Parts: sequence; structure tokens; C-alpha cells
Amino acid sequence: MIYLGLYLLLVLLRVAVAGQPRLQRQLFWPVMLALFLFVAFRFEVGCDWPGYLNQFEVQKEGFRPDYLDVREPLWWSIIELTHRLGLPYPWLNVFSALIFFAGLTALARRQPDPLGFLVLCFPVLIINMPMAAIRQAAAIGVLCLAFNAFADRRGVRFVVLVAVAATLHASSFVFLLLAPFVRGGLSVGRVAAAGALAVPAAVVFVGGALAEMVVKRYAAGGAANVAEGAIFRLIPVALTGAFFFVVMRGEWAQRFPRDVRLASVGALIMMATLGLVGISTVAGDRLGYFVMPLQVMIFARIPHLRLGPLQPLFIAAPYLGLGLILGYWALNSWIFQLCYADYRSWLFGFPRDITYIF
Repeated sequence: MIYLGLYLLLVLLRVAVAGQPRLQRQLFWPVMLALFLFVAFRFEVGCDWPGYLNQFEVQKEGFRPDYLDVREPLWWSIIELTHRLGLPYPWLNVFSALIFFAGLTALARRQPDPLGFLVLCFPVLIINMPMAAIRQAAAIGVLCLAFNAFADRRGVRFVVLVAVAATLHASSFVFLLLAPFVRGGLSVGRVAAAGALAVPAAVVFVGGALAEMVVKRYAAGGAANVAEGAIFRLIPVALTGAFFFVVMRGEWAQRFPRDVRLASVGALIMMATLGLVGISTVAGDRLGYFVMPLQVMIFARIPHLRLGPLQPLFIAAPYLGLGLILGYWALNSWIFQLCYADYRSWLFGFPRDITYIF
């Protein structure tokens, strides 16, 4: 299985350069480029391939000048740009991957171990987002830049970047809830300001997820009314948030004071994802993916904190746990077999048994 083999190779590479921070940073760039090429130039891989092909074909009918009437206008602008450049549909995946990896790279470079961060992103975040849900993947890339702005206490930049992410995927609007906390901690005024944003954010986020679920349900003949395996992805996310507060936060505040607020807010959201499952597995799953870069950031910092005699176990657990999730998913999920098992790339030309006409 190419995905398990690639992950094992990445883990072995990370182990081989343990204790060599300079080499880790040097290897980050070729590994990032290799993953980008693997993701961006896939062909007929990912469950949303036909869905985005349909969006591409709908937009082909003509340019829509009034973007105010279009949901996620920046996303539709990217589709329109692809048409105007005379490029076939697979290039839409390339553009989405460019945005995703640009943001992920910006967040990774702020980590003491960018290579480890990238390796830990692969089994769940990378395979599920830019290899399938490319619209949300692009939004996640922009949100990674917003997370950096949050850590830097750049309030205006944070709000602007969240707004840009929302034009790619409207559910990103929920992160405007964090705007009052960019320049400070909890206070009555900031909590009240966040509360004022909570209702419209919830309407956009949960309503958008439910609307998309309904669309998929009819498109798939009733088979897509839940996010398959969401609970198994969200339990590790929620446990990561709890682990941060119970084990890591005090040491993190001393070692990495610059972004302790970002990690703390992210951990709170991680624990909250399970609460959304009762409303909509799609909504809970979506929020989990949005905060997954912060989950991986927490994982990647473990080797750089003093966490007592169990630290070697804490360091190994994320790599092993994510590998087990990927392995179980790859070997037991019919969706994985349908959407991912037959990996192909058009990097050196389109496959001969091409299904779509460009």
C-alpha cells in the first residue's frame, strides 16, 4: 500500500535525523516538495474528485461577474481562472494544493521541528484534505497563516485572513470567534464580544455543513448523510486538547510563551469537536480538520518540552497512533479502497485509460 509505505518512509527519515535540527530543516524542503507533487498531481484519486469536476463543468458555462451572489467567491474565482487559462480540471487540484502547502509551510517553519510537523500531517490531514476536500484544504492553508497572525497578536491580519479563508470555504467564518482574544486572554468584554459572534458563526458553520450533507445525500442516493469514521478521527483530536492542558501547558508557557495562547485556544476547540457530533458528524468532522494543524503543532513540540520519565512514550505515541489510524483505515474502509487504493499521477502525462475528456 503506497500510503502506508510512504508514511513509514517518512517516519524512518525523521528517526534517522533525530537530534540533528539543522539537517531536519534542510530535509523539510525536499520532503515538502515531494508531498506536494504526490498530492497535487494525483489523477482520479479522492472521493470528491467527481464532485469538484461537476463544479468545474458548471462554471465552464460562463463568467459570473456578480460574485456577491456566489457562495465562496474566491473558490469560484479560482475555477474561473482555471477555465480562462485553458487548463483542464486536474489543475484545480494543483491550485488548491499550492494554497494548502503554502499555509502549512508557513506554520511548519515556526516549529522547532518542521520535518516532524510535516510527517505528522501526512496520515490524516494531508490524505483527507488536499487529496479529497480541496476547497476546505485551500481554506486550511489560509487559516494556517491566520494562526501565525494570532500568535503574533496581529488582530487585523488575523481577521482579514479568516475572511479570505471564508471566501474559499464559508465554514472558516467560525474562527472569527477568536478575534477578541488575539491581543489578550479571557475577560468579560472579550467573552461578550465572542458571544456576539457566536450565533452567526454557528449558523454559517453548522448550517453549511448540514446543507452540504443534504446535497451529498441526494447526490449519493442517501449514502452520505454522515461523515464516515468521524468519531474515530475526533476522539484523538479531543484527547490531544485534554493532554495539552493536563500535561503540557505549564511547560509550554515557559518554553514557548509566544504561542501558548494559540495552543490553548486550539486545544479548547479540539475538546469541543466531540460536542458537535451529536448535532452533525459532518460539522464535527469539519471543525476537527480545521484545527488539525494545531493538533499536529502540539504533537511536534513534545520532544522539546520536559515532560518527565514518560516523555519517550509521549514522543512516540503520535507517530504510532496516526500510523495505526492510517493502517486501519486503509485496510478496513471500503471508502478508502474506492477512492484512494488505486493511486495514479498525471505528473508525466495523463493515464491512457482516461475517464474524463478535457
